[in-house]
Amino acid sequence: MRIKDPNERSFYEIESDKNNWSLRELQRQYDSALYTRLSLSKNKEEILQFAEKGQIIEKPKDLIKDPYILEFLGLSEKPDYSENDLESELIDKLEHFLLELGNGFTFAGRQQRITFEEKHFYIDLVFYNRILKCFVLIDVKIGELRHQDIGQMQMYVNYYDREKRLEDENKTIGIILCQDKSEALVQYTLPENNEQIFASKYFTVLPSKEDFINILNSDNGKIS
Repeated sequence: MRIKDPNERSFYEIESDKNNWSLRELQRQYDSALYTRLSLSKNKEEILQFAEKGQIIEKPKDLIKDPYILEFLGLSEKPDYSENDLESELIDKLEHFLLELGNGFTFAGRQQRITFEEKHFYIDLVFYNRILKCFVLIDVKIGELRHQDIGQMQMYVNYYDREKRLEDENKTIGIILCQDKSEALVQYTLPENNEQIFASKYFTVLPSKEDFINILNSDNGKIS
């Protein structure tokens, strides 16, 4: 692959070896601008570490991407599908979704029911990350993120921390996948020291090069 930036090229070489990517998967990760997406919230020194060591996951924010590229689902760009449809497609293509999520993820379940005071709630997708040693809860939303969605995820995370997490495990992480979001809404709904709940946009088609540049240069292209 002809990658002019030596740091970016080194990153893909290390990640290909570490994750045993096929040529096709390497091409997909490059086309989806993995290096650029992971670099969004990093300073210059941290980006240089990508070239030397690849992706190092030490804290929750290290494994969060924004946006996530779900073009492997084969869904149209327009939202003529339901949240259940999207969730089902993700499960049907679980191997691809795990590769998009990143290192260390294992699938734990879907539509996990939690119950208290005779009320039932269902978490869309539950994963466990072996590197961070914690549960990762994912909620899939069609349309724009609402503050109620963040509150709901906070409840899920609190429940897992208090009822499911073992003493030697780290705090639960919650990821809300949405088609659009207000950075101000996310900022003021979550506490300032938030390290557990993240909202990330997703795309069901691979953006064009021009669209990608606009996304990555906009406020919506920053990790919350």
